[in-house]
Amino acid sequence: MSSIEDLRVGKPDKEASFSVVKPDRLTRICAALLKAAGASANEAQAVATGCVNANLVGHDSHGVIAIPSYIDSMNAGDIVPGAEWTIVRESPTTAVIDGHWGFGFHVNAKAMALAIEKAKTANVAVCTVFRQSHVGRLAAYPLMAASAGMIGLAAADSGRLRKYVAPFGGREARLGTNPISIAVPSDLKAPFLLDMATSAVAAGKLQLAIARGEEIPKGWLIDAQGCPTTDPRDYRKGGVLLPLGGSEGYKGSGLAAIVELLCGLLADPGLGVEPSGRENFGCFIAVFNVAAFRQLDEFKKEVADFARHLKSAAPSEGSSGVFYPGEIGYLREQERTANGIKVENATWEKLRTLARDYGLAGELDLT
Repeated sequence: MSSIEDLRVGKPDKEASFSVVKPDRLTRICAALLKAAGASANEAQAVATGCVNANLVGHDSHGVIAIPSYIDSMNAGDIVPGAEWTIVRESPTTAVIDGHWGFGFHVNAKAMALAIEKAKTANVAVCTVFRQSHVGRLAAYPLMAASAGMIGLAAADSGRLRKYVAPFGGREARLGTNPISIAVPSDLKAPFLLDMATSAVAAGKLQLAIARGEEIPKGWLIDAQGCPTTDPRDYRKGGVLLPLGGSEGYKGSGLAAIVELLCGLLADPGLGVEPSGRENFGCFIAVFNVAAFRQLDEFKKEVADFARHLKSAAPSEGSSGVFYPGEIGYLREQERTANGIKVENATWEKLRTLARDYGLAGELDLT
């Protein structure tokens, strides 16, 4: 096996079938590839940083594995680099934003920044966004609000794009994976953060399992005939994801339906399939200024106290104890920042191929 230092600079570990790459190098590689494909420097940096940050906290399904598909979408004209986002409807507390098929990472960050500015004076603000590409790890946006001393909420759906999740009791897709994320300011080292799909699992986890040659747990997927399956490849053969909750999947299904309304109908994309075939990810963003309700410093201290109260619960049998929302991601981030990010060789090879195609293999040391 290669030495740890070798792995950290991206040399493949043949026994483990992955490479381990330092985060800053991985960001530089992805940004260079996106820029070569036509993204502006700011867009390329935003997408690359967002993907690597997802890897750092353990959301590998939203990490650099997505970079080749983003480049494919750019080449197909489905993502428009440099698109100017516009506000099509606005009030002192609200805004409706048209992303004009721009990078979701870029458009959604601007929408959250706008909501935060509105909440500084109005205390509560809501923005909806439509006609943008995939927004990456949803938690990135509520975390912006938490850093500003506010509670941030974001929900996202796939808009008028093909759906992947069956409603509870069904075997045909009618819903997106429709994640919800909420971040709360606190005195904790790790963010107090909820970040969850309303499906049993994010669709990217299936792509990740395929790339790694792994089976998936029962309860994630049914095949085209409606039968449970542990083969992630069935997803590409007409399989459908299940809603969150297992035998109580009506809960995840109900949450997903509400997200469809907030991010789809309220944001304007509507239902059905986008005629252009483009991705059209809708997003609902809300910000609450804590200072309008409580003194911020007191609230942050009490959130930390509450987190410690949760962790004080005795562990159940076979458990390593209680983690408050966001804590595990933080611990993963510390470990991966120090030791590097595991990138499955299938994804690493795609990045190398792109580097060769764009004449960057030597510059990026990906020969």
